[in-house]
Amino acid sequence: MSRFDRYLTVWVVLCMVAGILAGRIVPGVFEHVAALELAEVNFPVAALIWLMIVPMLMKVDFTALAAVREHWRGMGVTLFINWGVKPFSMALLGWLFLEHVLRAWLPAGQIDSTIAGLILLAAAPCTAMVFVWSHLAGGEPNFTLTQVALNDSIMVFAFAPIVGVLLGVAAITVPWHTLLLSVTLYIVAPVLFAQALRRALLAAGGPQRLEQTLRRVHPLSLTALLATLVLLFGFQGERILAAPLVIGVIAVPIVIQVYFNAALAYLLNRFVGESHCVAAPSALIGASNFFELAVAAAISLFGLGSGAALATVVGVLVEVPVMLSVVALTRATRAWYERGGAVRRRAANCTMRELR
Repeated sequence: MSRFDRYLTVWVVLCMVAGILAGRIVPGVFEHVAALELAEVNFPVAALIWLMIVPMLMKVDFTALAAVREHWRGMGVTLFINWGVKPFSMALLGWLFLEHVLRAWLPAGQIDSTIAGLILLAAAPCTAMVFVWSHLAGGEPNFTLTQVALNDSIMVFAFAPIVGVLLGVAAITVPWHTLLLSVTLYIVAPVLFAQALRRALLAAGGPQRLEQTLRRVHPLSLTALLATLVLLFGFQGERILAAPLVIGVIAVPIVIQVYFNAALAYLLNRFVGESHCVAAPSALIGASNFFELAVAAAISLFGLGSGAALATVVGVLVEVPVMLSVVALTRATRAWYERGGAVRRRAANCTMRELR
């Protein structure tokens, strides 16, 4: 990880402070930015989110889907966690903690919106940062790439229906036209654009040209993320100052679901006999979120000043420290994981790749 990535949580906290202060000092600027929208799409925020998402989607090689059968057990486990467990467990945890256990610590008018933000966060599997987590955990890079490509392909079709169903179950009105517009604007169009850029770069200079370009645009992508956070906290400042523990309250279900889904994926991979170099990234992919997409969808559906937008930002805040702890746990438990005949027979695949 670069130093900038490693301290992402620090930068997020600084952006929180900067946004809150700016919102109090120059509120008119934020009101002007909020007014720059058409068909419920805020142009400055949309531009920033495209700068976040496109470089990350350029890393995904959809031709990797041809190798989907190589680690079908790990693929099956990760797909089950990402699409059959995580969105629903987050909806349950959000309802349990925000609607009941910790309700008194949240603004009464924002509870439903905040739960919606948690659902949006969990319904989008991680796309970019998971490559970093997988590398740190000693994961099989081809599995990670194939799984991300498969998740992205599914997300184009599954994100809107899952979000719509869960928001409906939570008795939250679903603005379907806005949800479908968000999917088109922040999933379908960026995927097509990113893949066109990827092919053009590969045709012009091969993988080396692509890697050079990705290294150059990566700081721009993170800068766009931080600029978006300043805008969000500029609108959220009054609410946070009125209820300063709201960030910690929202973090509770997010942290619990990360560890729950990571542990479940890890144990299921061990049960089916998958190798550790597949189980580790499977757990990480099952636990992490595509928070850039969640932020975009929350803003489109509920607005810059909503509890949903704040909930997705808290996801950004806890991403790095929590996922690094999951990486550490998978590495520390490798010896335990590889006990057992089925796992041992496949462990040689990890060892051979490490030797290369």
